[in-house]
Amino acid sequence: MPIHRRHFAALPLAVAGTALTARAVHAAGRGREGEAVATSSVPFVSGTEGYDTFRIPAIVRTRRGTLIAFAEGRAASGSDTGEIDVVARRSIDGGRTWGPLIRVKGGDGDTHGNPAPVVDPRTGRVTLLTCRNAAGVTERQIMAGEATAEQTRRVFVQHSDDDGRAWSEPVEITADVKRPDWRWYATGPGHALALTVGPYRGRLVVPANHSVAPPPGSSDTGTEARYYGGHCCLSDDGGRTWRIGFVDDTPDGEVNANESTAAQLPDGRIYFNARDQNGTAEGTRCDAHSADGGRSLVRPYRPQPGLVGPVVQGSVLRPAGGPLLYAGPADPTARARMTIRASTDDGTRWTVVHEVSDLPAAYSDLVQVDRNTIGLLYETGEERPYETIGFVRLPQAALRPTA
Repeated sequence: MPIHRRHFAALPLAVAGTALTARAVHAAGRGREGEAVATSSVPFVSGTEGYDTFRIPAIVRTRRGTLIAFAEGRAASGSDTGEIDVVARRSIDGGRTWGPLIRVKGGDGDTHGNPAPVVDPRTGRVTLLTCRNAAGVTERQIMAGEATAEQTRRVFVQHSDDDGRAWSEPVEITADVKRPDWRWYATGPGHALALTVGPYRGRLVVPANHSVAPPPGSSDTGTEARYYGGHCCLSDDGGRTWRIGFVDDTPDGEVNANESTAAQLPDGRIYFNARDQNGTAEGTRCDAHSADGGRSLVRPYRPQPGLVGPVVQGSVLRPAGGPLLYAGPADPTARARMTIRASTDDGTRWTVVHEVSDLPAAYSDLVQVDRNTIGLLYETGEERPYETIGFVRLPQAALRPTA
């Protein structure tokens, strides 16, 4: 089947009521008959708004139809360490233009990040889980157990009841969702789930990952990739209280589940897909299913070699009336070639349905914009993948596998 590639265009970006022109570095491809299959905009441009770099996209559609795009605003550099805020922009026209920058969490100089937002369809409330650690502490130090309780990774929840305009003060939930022996911790990043079918309807499910300490007597430091593992966070009361769901962190080094994403299947099961952090198994992705609303896995994470790409975060979405979708870079050796793949068998086999861009690209998040449109928020740029976070609108009909 044909691969749809990008072209460049100058696009307006609404920033605090002014017009900023940014060159789109993602696709507005052509379909099989030459029709336009994508339109694009650029909600975050690194080096603007007082931030050196914007990274780690996440996006949700509210009950009113507003899109809320989240990112990490990294103050001094593109590093994962340092002063980092969680920021957002809203779009009321399906992602064609974006409103002013909103600082959702930050302001104290620490590292805030890994946004994992979810919309409760019953109430319309937007709930956001994020993580925090001291700005001067690295992931390696935390995994090695060298950080204090105050410095290490902690987990917080916030909410918005006005369509993402204003946000509550963060409430810490670390004791509820992080075991005492876990070291590193990360929510998502990317949108979380509100289950809509089956016996667990209404439950909020946030994919997450963590690291464990080496066993007593081991010469390991805990920084080895084998100590990464996956889990999820669950809430059955609209995000007021939280608990740990499944945990999969066997440190055998074969599959090292890391940054994770999830989608609910039509039969009510949850499909989890994670970054395999340098495991010995084939490929760089792993996946699993849950039949009990995220409380346990049918089987542990196993390799998913059908999703070829570099070691990087990815995104999944099961749109209404469409196949299961996965977005992520498709270059096997570099963070480049953002591509959407589809599965018609709940994640067993995958087919390329749209190459969004042949440029550098990294993290991403998928969203259903409306009944006919899928949106993709993703990191990309001309020379490196962290120059912008772009948004592309794609007709859902163009994302179906063909015989």
